[in-house]
Amino acid sequence: MTLPHHVIGIDIAKHHLDLYDAASGQTWRIANEAWAIAELVATLGPQHLVVFEASGAYDAALRQALAGAAIAHARVNPARARAFAQALGQSAKTDALDARLLAAMGACLPLRREPDPDTARERLTRLHRRRDALVEMRAAEQTRRADALDPETVESLNAHIAWLSAAIAELESAIRAHLDAHPSLREAVHLLASAPGVGPVTAGIAVALLPELGRLSPKKIAALVGLAPFNRDSGRAQGERRIEAGRRRVRRALYMAAVSAARSHLKPFYQRLRRAGKAPKLAFVVTARKLLTILNAMMRTQTPFRA
Repeated sequence: MTLPHHVIGIDIAKHHLDLYDAASGQTWRIANEAWAIAELVATLGPQHLVVFEASGAYDAALRQALAGAAIAHARVNPARARAFAQALGQSAKTDALDARLLAAMGACLPLRREPDPDTARERLTRLHRRRDALVEMRAAEQTRRADALDPETVESLNAHIAWLSAAIAELESAIRAHLDAHPSLREAVHLLASAPGVGPVTAGIAVALLPELGRLSPKKIAALVGLAPFNRDSGRAQGERRIEAGRRRVRRALYMAAVSAARSHLKPFYQRLRRAGKAPKLAFVVTARKLLTILNAMMRTQTPFRA
């Protein structure tokens, strides 16, 4: 693989971007505004690679500008950037140092290039994340209501729970309308929801938060979600295999779908795991990985589920 010769690292904050040019050693700051980013992108060419940490909405303008100008860019997981800093023995942390670190990552590592933004999928992601936040709030309020003693408190909690339920229903309606307006997303959700145990919410989360589904091998997609166990061996000692990192929301949705699937088409698979001595939770995790493998194959072949 040919590594890029001109790497620019960018540390992203809400109001500004700190940049480091690995070729010149220059460090400077610009506003995190569309006009300033447009001026920056106009100075870049096909020989550049821009590296920055994933920072949610704060990197949206930069991503869109780079994609529009066909400038190669890599969006790095912040945990991976921290691990790289630790490997270099870098303890100090400033915006300028972070930009320099990201440039070093781009020069040393074969980072995956970020695909062009998919605005329809990104909006679907935002809608699902907002729904998740409200569902968590409602669950917390329902727990508080169970322990409430004062009538005034119960009344307040009931009112808030009712409001949250209405807001969740509105978001679910917005998600359906968004899917209706984008047939490719709607068809992907319907395809995944054809698998027993996978409801519309789980299918929507997979489509929104796991665009790689159907494009990677079973092992790679499992590692991406965080359902691939990693070895913990040293010498003659064999440690317990553990899953880690990955996309937590997708993993949680697949786990709940696996609990349902273990009562239907994946019941024999789950029962074999239990007979082999696997604890229930571990058996559900393995079943979730099996379910993910099935969904990955369905998306790759564009074939609905077949028992």
